[in-house]
Amino acid sequence: MSPLLLYTLVYHTFVFSHGQTNSISASSCILQGLFEPSFLANGHFMIGGLFPLHYRVEMSYWNYTQKPSAARCLGFDPRAFRWAQTMRFAVEEINQNRNLLPNFTLGYEIYDSCATHVGGQRAILAALNGPEEAQSAMCSGTAPLLVVIGDSGSSQSIVVSGTLNQQVRMYIIFTHFQISYFSTCSCLSDRKKYPTFFRVIPSDDYQVKAITRLLLQFGWKWVGMIAEDDDYGRYALQGLLREFRNIGVCLAYYEMIPKVYNQRRIHEILRVMKQSTAKVVIAFAGEGELYPLLKEYMDQNITGIQWIASEAWVTASIFTGSHFYPFLGGTIGFSVRQGKIPGLKDYLLTVNPLRHPKNALVQELWGVLYGLYVDTSNLRLSYCVYKAVYAIAYSLHNLISCEPGKGPFQNSSCADPANLYPWQVGLLYQYLQEVSFIISGEEVNFDEKGDSVPSYDLINWQRDTSGKIQFINVGMFDGAKDAGKELFIKEDAIQVLVSVCSDSCTPGSRKAVRRGEPLCCFDCVPCDDGKISNQTDSVDCTPCPEDYWSNTARTECIPKAVEFLTHDAMGLTLTVISVVGACLTAAILLVFIRHRNTPIVRVNNSELSFFILLSLILCFLCALLFIGEPTVWSCMLRHTAFSITFSLCISCILGKTLVVLAAFTATRPGNNIMKWLGPKQQRVIIFACTLVQVLICSVWLIAAPPFPFKNTQYSRSKIILECSVGSDWAFWSVLGYIGLLACLCFVLAFLARKLPGNFNEAKYITFSMLIFCAVWLAFIPAYVSSPGKFTVAVEIFAILASSFGLLLCLFAPKCYIILLKPQKNSCLSFIPNICLYASCHIISFIWSKITVVQVADAFLHSDQQC
Repeated sequence: MSPLLLYTLVYHTFVFSHGQTNSISASSCILQGLFEPSFLANGHFMIGGLFPLHYRVEMSYWNYTQKPSAARCLGFDPRAFRWAQTMRFAVEEINQNRNLLPNFTLGYEIYDSCATHVGGQRAILAALNGPEEAQSAMCSGTAPLLVVIGDSGSSQSIVVSGTLNQQVRMYIIFTHFQISYFSTCSCLSDRKKYPTFFRVIPSDDYQVKAITRLLLQFGWKWVGMIAEDDDYGRYALQGLLREFRNIGVCLAYYEMIPKVYNQRRIHEILRVMKQSTAKVVIAFAGEGELYPLLKEYMDQNITGIQWIASEAWVTASIFTGSHFYPFLGGTIGFSVRQGKIPGLKDYLLTVNPLRHPKNALVQELWGVLYGLYVDTSNLRLSYCVYKAVYAIAYSLHNLISCEPGKGPFQNSSCADPANLYPWQVGLLYQYLQEVSFIISGEEVNFDEKGDSVPSYDLINWQRDTSGKIQFINVGMFDGAKDAGKELFIKEDAIQVLVSVCSDSCTPGSRKAVRRGEPLCCFDCVPCDDGKISNQTDSVDCTPCPEDYWSNTARTECIPKAVEFLTHDAMGLTLTVISVVGACLTAAILLVFIRHRNTPIVRVNNSELSFFILLSLILCFLCALLFIGEPTVWSCMLRHTAFSITFSLCISCILGKTLVVLAAFTATRPGNNIMKWLGPKQQRVIIFACTLVQVLICSVWLIAAPPFPFKNTQYSRSKIILECSVGSDWAFWSVLGYIGLLACLCFVLAFLARKLPGNFNEAKYITFSMLIFCAVWLAFIPAYVSSPGKFTVAVEIFAILASSFGLLLCLFAPKCYIILLKPQKNSCLSFIPNICLYASCHIISFIWSKITVVQVADAFLHSDQQC
């Protein structure tokens, strides 16, 4: 095989310096060096192949004073070598197929691009020149090359595509097409920039979507990213940032790996990774650029990172060694779909490596890397190469099988396969665009952008029995499915880390973004009372409806607790006190009835005493109406019963006070006031005073009666079920009237406070009214300020306290004498009172000339006789 001369066009320098392109002479091509193909086979149709048989380059030193030496390709890649062999296998398989391209054969030129821009450009120029240039010092023409398969990396394919498209811009009337098996940059889908670019691997636009779905699936919201410093890495970064904004994922950092090894930059990247709290790192880079970083990563013994690999290195064989597992085990990423190539393994085993011109490669091939080279259990990129070759073959087959007036160009003639003119080569573009065939059960075709159907396998790096890393298929992503259904994961077959800037906010709390930090960095703030969040990472809390309240965990709305004075501890206590008060009053009434003919009962106006005791029983019992759930009837009854019974009680006391005061002030002649305060008159006074309260209550019940009311304003966490008074004016009028009667009693009793020592009725009335007024004056601020059921409790307390005050002040001294000091319950004990009373009436008799019978009658009606 003769060596191939490599020429570099000086055209670019000529254009930029002189600004014109209309003159290109043969003297503008200068011999730059030798570059021979790795594999060469002649055929009717020649196909170029660019493969990174080495994954890194050692650049020569440039001092700009002398010509630099050629860059050295280092690091033999057995996987890429298998890709090249797959291309050779596919070409030979097609040449042996009588139904595909009958009577025609395919040839190939395969070059090593060394996974770099420079290597890719050097390889494509060599492929375009043709091997015959070895015999000429000048560029005399181009090789009969139709299509180029390659290159692997996106940045290399951009250079290759730019070189091919440059010929069109230089007005050379022919076109070469490019089909990549591994270039995924979304930029290559731009038909304006890359009109002749095709690929049998999905665009990175779909890989970016697949990665974002993967992040959401595992809840990774805080991630870092490293990418190679070229179009492949930069476009992937832009795509991820665009998707991250839509799904709420935050990028902790992003670092670019230099294309040329730079140890200082590698250390800077690793320092950022170690300092970051992000535990998930997305790596968009080729294995050649990534290898120096990962080697230093292992040397620094960095662990605890969950790697997400791009398709460029997720199945890279150089990372399968057992020493990689402690650092890269668990790596997950998307790879192109796996395929089957029958007969490939046998072909790889039968290929004689000695045919390769470089003996050094033979030595490496038969070394430890040989097993990787012949491994066909996980064919992915090899399968893509296989599909690319067949896409070319079917396109050529359709081209040479066309009939005039049919096919893509119905108005043009068909190409002559024996002598394809340059302008006829352009027909191949349309046939390649519309090609569609089935291989290994998979349909292969291209969309309008030259991309293939987006479909990936999800790969997870796990340890096999020998300790080495093996690539396990744990799911798939199918871009043709509906949104949200593209990703399928066997979650039981994978173990992943957690990577978040902030832990997820549990239900019952919301996210509060930290100022000056990414959205993924936040604090979890518990929901306020009355609000809930029933989802993880809620942005805001939802208020509960009016009659509902949040539970303790703030995760659901529950009906508000309805509060009213019921039979709880406080309600039972007030109930017992009320019943005890009523029973005690009834007992005193029984004592007075039994001893009704004794002097102390008769001298205290027994009829009024009975009325007072009966009304006090009702006062104690009406307190029970305030306990329990408010209803329409209980609300109306509790206030009216309370007001009427107290009015009756105070009216009775007022009547007694008037009798006592009148009896000891009627001392002037002609003063007949006592005849106006007889038993009938006393009943009229009691009835009249009570009737006024009854009328007020009647107007109240007719105009604006009390009603049950759900108070949700005082306490947001509960509903206070209370009785609304309906009319505040009516409520305070009722209390004001009772207060007016009590004040009148107090004033009259105070005026009669200095009666004879053995007759202390006025003094007791004074004390009882003083207690009564004090209780109800204290009730007003307590009632207004007490919350919830305590408002009702305060009102009950005022009723009970005032009732006990009246009961004890008016009747306790008399019961003491009746039950414990019966010797004082005699006529002698009350002689001074009788004498005083009689003397008053005698003086009145003298002045008014009344008869003795009238005086005696006065004694009888006043129950003052013994």
